[in-house]
Amino acid sequence: MKRLNELYDIDSNVEVKGIKINSKEIEPGDLFVCTMGVKVDRHDYIEEAINKGASALVVSKDNIEAPIPVIKVENTNQELPLLCRKFYNYPEEKLRMIGVTGTDGKTSTATIIQTLIGKDQCGYIGTNGRSYKNFKAKTDNTTPDVDKLEIYLNEFVQAKCPYACMETSSEAFFRGRMQGLYFDVSVITNITKEHLNIHGSYENYIECKSMLFKQTKPSGVCVLNHDDHHFEEIKHTCNGKIVTYGKGEDNTLQIVNYKVNPKCTYITYKYQDRLYDIKSPLLGEFNVYNLAGALLACLSLNYTWEELMKNLDQLNVDGRMELLDTNTPYHVMIDYAHTPNGITNLLNFVHTLDINRSIVVIGSAGERDYLKRPIMGKTILDNASYAIFTYEDPRSEDPQDIIEQLIKTAKETHQNYEIEVDRRTAIRKAINMAKPKDMVLILGKGNETYQKLKEETIYFNDVEEAYKAVEIRREKEEVRE
Repeated sequence: MKRLNELYDIDSNVEVKGIKINSKEIEPGDLFVCTMGVKVDRHDYIEEAINKGASALVVSKDNIEAPIPVIKVENTNQELPLLCRKFYNYPEEKLRMIGVTGTDGKTSTATIIQTLIGKDQCGYIGTNGRSYKNFKAKTDNTTPDVDKLEIYLNEFVQAKCPYACMETSSEAFFRGRMQGLYFDVSVITNITKEHLNIHGSYENYIECKSMLFKQTKPSGVCVLNHDDHHFEEIKHTCNGKIVTYGKGEDNTLQIVNYKVNPKCTYITYKYQDRLYDIKSPLLGEFNVYNLAGALLACLSLNYTWEELMKNLDQLNVDGRMELLDTNTPYHVMIDYAHTPNGITNLLNFVHTLDINRSIVVIGSAGERDYLKRPIMGKTILDNASYAIFTYEDPRSEDPQDIIEQLIKTAKETHQNYEIEVDRRTAIRKAINMAKPKDMVLILGKGNETYQKLKEETIYFNDVEEAYKAVEIRREKEEVRE
């Protein structure tokens, strides 16, 4: 808590208990900053903020009259990060900041880094919420708005965590959420086409990804995937020392060899002319790369290989390749895969296992990159045995329209699919049709606990729905017997 005159040169000692940009979240004593959103001007919600007990306003428009102090600034969006950092006493300066970007694998790589360093030492912010020590909670975005981000970073400081590892999305850079934030270590997984509806072009998308490396401290380290198609483009944007991982001998951390088994992956890495043979609980070639990037990030923070190996067997990424314990002759896996590249990698891995058919339940998020939908649909139907297309966070879009876009280019040549708009019904259909050694894959949401519909956000969890569907099928089969 601070006084207003500690934040601004103003003759007011009113108490400020917090900083908010959403009027609905205002609590008595909060300072309301009227930022300009993508679809909303928060100056329009000043009355609501006052009625809920806001102690002061920060505005960028003239002639704002209110019964509480009003601070006029040129640009509230640019003011917000400066204000939040000052209010929370600059927590990012008290932490070793680790940023992870990429189209696929951000959550896995960031989670691996936290696990290797240890949750007592490293906080995490990303798609799977925020966590440190024994604490875990949800977040609204992969990379939160700065008013919340500074709270979370301050939590890490208060918990005496010296490190913060966060996913940095391209949209966060595009929306200005990362303004003025600088990193000690920055990591990239890969870049494939995604979010073109937001960025307008692939070039703009790559530019937003590269912002993480431009915001790396001069004394910091940039960890790059040498095998990614956009390695050279990202390399030329780096501020700080560059280290690389990949299959070539010229990498800082070389992926020498690996063998993926159904329950683990045997990997040989080479670092500083020494070979390291490890057994990773993470599956798939993509996780060989994710682990390599995470290891190199931690090594760049002066951790030793031996120190990192102590937590290797604890590696687990919530909602990523989560094989459910169903005790059935068929298998059920939950995964977050929602890009053509992520889906291809997952299905390629699944078909190396001892399974018969792959049955996929999937949709595509509304108000997101519609250009990828036909590519997604074709990717699924080319690689899966069967697919059930359903809704996934449709928001204001008609789920049926989204599904039609998914199957647009593949429906003339493929018949291995059906449409079931209701996601709960789709999951139950997939599980009911599974035969021994079939793999049911429920994709797109991981372990998230919501679905964003047109008028409301409802509670919905794919893991829970899958277990319910398995139990319903089991009860029906017992009755028949």
